[in-house]
Amino acid sequence: MNRLDQKLEQLKLENRSGLVCYFTAGDPNFAESCRLLSQLGQAGADIIEVGIPFSDPVADGEIIQAAHLRALGAGQTVKQTIELVKAIRLHDEKTPIIFMTYLNPMMQYGFETLIAETENLIDGILILDAPYGYRENFEVQLNEKNMHLIAMTAPTTPVERLEQISARATGFLYHVAENGLTGGDLNLSNLEKKIAEIKPIFNIPVAIGFGIKNESHVKALANKVDLIIIGSALVDTFFNKGMNATLEKITVFSQILRENKE
Repeated sequence: MNRLDQKLEQLKLENRSGLVCYFTAGDPNFAESCRLLSQLGQAGADIIEVGIPFSDPVADGEIIQAAHLRALGAGQTVKQTIELVKAIRLHDEKTPIIFMTYLNPMMQYGFETLIAETENLIDGILILDAPYGYRENFEVQLNEKNMHLIAMTAPTTPVERLEQISARATGFLYHVAENGLTGGDLNLSNLEKKIAEIKPIFNIPVAIGFGIKNESHVKALANKVDLIIIGSALVDTFFNKGMNATLEKITVFSQILRENKE
């Protein structure tokens, strides 16, 4: 078991949804990014998603696109992102870390090199633009390093494909709440119906991301899904209001989930 497996077991025992916090590595610069990410676990994040900066983040909305550009402008690279995680681990050895990446930067750096250099540092990788049939190219090598390849589904994913994904998926499933880009609007009624459809198909925890922005969203989804992923709202807070406001927001979200146990 890696850190992610242990955390998912802990959340199951606590009968609550977990909080997953996304930030782009190196935004606005290496030092500030490291300071923030090193404190996320203490603030209440159950899992940390670290985005590897890329010049063409096609799945992301304006807020996270801007974060990618700020990070790249400050010199953040894949190598620097690995160094960032090493620095985070000096302060936080326990909180699971997942890389969120596009194929291009990962393949340019070298997939085998990436996972060799992050062994025992990260617990999984989510590849936003990897076709379903591409998964087999990565699964075996990740499993050998005790890491998960996180699967993604969308509202338009047919049941047959959901079943195919379920047969291979490990760690947790990342379900995109709304078609479109990160940071979009959330339709809770439609989402709850989709959750009810998906959960019986998968024997691993289900996470919901894209469009979860505020306390009311978190409260509405508490214990309806296993994990709640928040990205754009936190990235925006960090950019506009600073580190303390961001950590406070994470603590509030975490408290909501801890107070709304089954």
